[in-house]
Amino acid sequence: MAFDSFRDWIHTLDRAGELRRITTPVATELEITALADREMKQPGGGQALLIEQPTVNGVVSPFPVAINTLGSWKRMALSMGAGTVDEVAAELGALMKAKPPTSVRETLKLLALALDLRHARPKRVKDGPCQEVIHRFDDAKEKREKSAGEKSPLPLIPSAALPPGPVQLPPTSPTPPTLLDLPILKCWPLDGGRFITLPCVVTKDPDTGERNVGMYRMQVYDDRTTGMHWQLQKVATRHGRRYYERSERMPVAVFLGGDPMFPFAATAPLPDGLDEFLLAGYLRKKSVELVQCVTNDLEVPANADFVIEGYVDPTEPLREEGPFGDHTGYYTLPEPYPVFHVTAITHRKDAVYPATIVGLPPMEDFYIGGASVKLFLPIFKMNFPEIVDLALPAEGVFHNLVFVSIKKTYPMQAYKIMHGLWGMGQMMFTKYLVVVDDDVDVHNTSEVLFRLCANTDPQRDSLFTKGPSDVLDHATSEIASGSKLGLDATKKLPGEGFKRPWPPLIRMTEDVRRKIDALFGGLPL
Repeated sequence: MAFDSFRDWIHTLDRAGELRRITTPVATELEITALADREMKQPGGGQALLIEQPTVNGVVSPFPVAINTLGSWKRMALSMGAGTVDEVAAELGALMKAKPPTSVRETLKLLALALDLRHARPKRVKDGPCQEVIHRFDDAKEKREKSAGEKSPLPLIPSAALPPGPVQLPPTSPTPPTLLDLPILKCWPLDGGRFITLPCVVTKDPDTGERNVGMYRMQVYDDRTTGMHWQLQKVATRHGRRYYERSERMPVAVFLGGDPMFPFAATAPLPDGLDEFLLAGYLRKKSVELVQCVTNDLEVPANADFVIEGYVDPTEPLREEGPFGDHTGYYTLPEPYPVFHVTAITHRKDAVYPATIVGLPPMEDFYIGGASVKLFLPIFKMNFPEIVDLALPAEGVFHNLVFVSIKKTYPMQAYKIMHGLWGMGQMMFTKYLVVVDDDVDVHNTSEVLFRLCANTDPQRDSLFTKGPSDVLDHATSEIASGSKLGLDATKKLPGEGFKRPWPPLIRMTEDVRRKIDALFGGLPL
C-alpha cells in the first residue's frame, strides 16, 4: 500500500485506532522523549503519537511531530499494506525460490530481480509536493533581496489541521525555516544538542553512480550545519572516502517523511549496491517517484515532507559530535565526524515532522529491526538451508545478541552457522550468538536461556573470535574492534566429543494432554 505523504500515513493510523493525538503543547526539549518513552514501553509498543503543538524554545511550531508510528507489529504490517509482516516475508521468499541460487552472488542478483518484479524501479518526475516551499541558503541572493526590500517569494505556510480536531497554530512566519525553526528533538538530558533522529540520507558513489539511502543521526550545530554520524563501516562512509580522495565536495540530500517504507528501507540490511528505493517500491507496491534537488543533482522522493540539501567538504576538519543517548541504552560519547552544510530546505505546505527516540529497550526501533529480520530471513535460509528461525531479542539492542535455531544433521554444524552469520553484512557486529535446535522458539528468550544453561558445557561449547564491532559499542577496548562469543546450545552428537547418552526432554504424551485439556481447559484450577 503506497502512502502519498506522512500525513496520509497518520490518517491511516488514526482510522485504525493506532494513533493518540496530543493537543497539549509539549516541548521538543526532553518532554516529547519522556512522553514517547513511556508510550513505547507499553505492552505491544503502545500507540503512535501525534504531538499537535510541539514547542521549540517555548514557541509552538507550525509543524506537528509524529513519533512511534512504526512501534508495533500491527503498525509495521499496516505500513506494508499487509495483515502481518510474516505475510510480506513469505511472499518475498516465494519469489526468491523461483530459481534456487547456487552462490551468494546469485542470491543477491535474484533478490534484485525479485524486488524489480513488481514494477518497483524508481522513476524520475519533474516536481513534487516536497518542493512546495523552497528556502535556498544563498547569502548573496539574500543580501540582494534585503537591500532591494524584497520579501521571500515563498513564505512559510503553517501545517493544516489533522481531523477530527483542529491544530492550534502560531501566526504564519514570514521567513522560511532554518534548522533552528524545525521541531527537532533534544532527546535525553546529556545529549550534545538537538538531533534529527529519523533522517533518510542520500549519497552517491562518485565512480559508479550507485545510490545509497542510509539513516545516520544528525546533531544540529546551528541554523545551517549539522554533524553527519557516518560510522566507519557504513556505505555513506565509503562514498565519502572517495570524495575525500578526489578533494571534491560531496553532495548530500536528507529527506524526512513521505511513505513510512522510506525510513524502513533506509535501515534495512540490504546488500551493498542494491537501491533502497527499489525495496521501498516493492513493499509499497508502487514505484517511488523521485525529484531532483534544487541545489544538487541528487534525487529524493517527490512526496517527502522535508528535504534538507547540502554538502560535506573534504577539506574541512572533522567536528566533535555527541554525546547522544543511543539505542545501546547508554550515551555514546563525543567523537569527530564530518560537518554537513545546508544549501536548501524544502518542504510540503502541510508537512508533518517525523521523529523517533532510542534508549533503553524496548523502543520503536525494536519493531523496525525485527521486521527487517523477518523480511530477510528467507535470504539467510537460501544460503544456510538448515536455519529454521532467527531472533534479535530487545535486550540485545540489535547486534549484541542473536538467537538462531537450526535443523542439525551433522557434527559441528552450529559452528558453521556462527562463522557464516558473522560474515553476513551487519551480522558482523553480533557479540553473542546462540545456536539452538529446531524445536526451540527463538522468540521466547526464557526457552532459549533454558536450553543454553541445560545443553552446554562452557569450555566445550564456546567459540571466541575477533572481528569488527559496532562503533557505538562502548565496552570494547578499541573503537570498532572487539571479540565475539558463539555458544552451541544444540543437542550434542557423538562426533562433537560427547560420549554419554543424551537424555530426553521431559514432555507429557499428547493423548493425556488432549484429555486434560478437554476436561479442564475452560475451568480455573
